Amino acid sequence: MSLSSPSSATSAATGGHAERLTLPWWAWPAGLAVAGLLAAELWMGATGVRAWLPFAVLIPAAVAVLWWLGRIRVEVRDGELRVDDARLPVRHVADAVPLDAAGRREVLGVGADPLAFVVQRPWIGGAVQVVLDDPADPTPFWVVSTRHPVELATALLTARDTTP
Repeated sequence: MSLSSPSSATSAATGGHAERLTLPWWAWPAGLAVAGLLAAELWMGATGVRAWLPFAVLIPAAVAVLWWLGRIRVEVRDGELRVDDARLPVRHVADAVPLDAAGRREVLGVGADPLAFVVQRPWIGGAVQVVLDDPADPTPFWVVSTRHPVELATALLTARDTTP
């Protein structure tokens, strides 16, 4: 039996996929250190409000920004691909292609289609290209970052094939 992440286990058990595109662990201390250094530069030994205000504003702001960067959810459930607020009915999925980092660079590189819908997180190497089959929609495909490209592509195609 192989080890799998909770999102992979969810995929196998329910035929769906769910994951959150969180930041890597090292981004938190790095972001907080940058905010602390910037606050210390603004403080520069001053007294009064300048002594505490940079820390009271910049540290919570850094936490909010770091949380916001890792908030995106990618799910396949209820006959839809859900990426943050965007919804794509799986009946419009023609194909789902798992991409590694090199494949993602190629799809999103110089010759990229400007009409494509892209949710890309640079700290996540994998992605899935979802080719659409909807004559009413000018979007040719979606590119969605994921830590589990094969599982997401499989869940999409399975949901498409089982949706009436």
